[in-house]
Amino acid sequence: MEFLIAYGYIGVFAASFLAATVLPFGSEVVLTGVLLGGASYWPCMIAATVGNFLGGMTCYWLGMAGKVEWIRKYLHLDISRLERVQNRIKDKGSWIGFFVFLPGIGDFIAVALGFLRADVRIVAISMFAGKAIRYWVWMELVYKVQEALV
Repeated sequence: MEFLIAYGYIGVFAASFLAATVLPFGSEVVLTGVLLGGASYWPCMIAATVGNFLGGMTCYWLGMAGKVEWIRKYLHLDISRLERVQNRIKDKGSWIGFFVFLPGIGDFIAVALGFLRADVRIVAISMFAGKAIRYWVWMELVYKVQEALV
């Protein structure tokens, strides 16, 4: 994590992208380290949101490709769990993409939306909004805690 923190905004982008795709860690650690290191609010917000959004859309596109072996190999997702998530969201529409930010199930939602060929425009808008709100809330918490400690 220190390696990514040392790269500032690029590290935030990379951590956010990877956390939304293949690595099981929270990008919040890197984001917090960069923020506490004195980085500016908006560049951090943009780097985290765009990186995480692109990572989520990568999962969506892998789902859309429909290659189960890719999903198993690159995302390490349990296919039976993916099918259960798919069945739950089938009738919910593309707006369920808002919840891709949720830990533990977000990758499954993104891949399932791709499998279901959900409207990419609506998925992208809702996914971006969910991820932006997630990082906004997190960054506000970091600043509130930092203020309280000073």
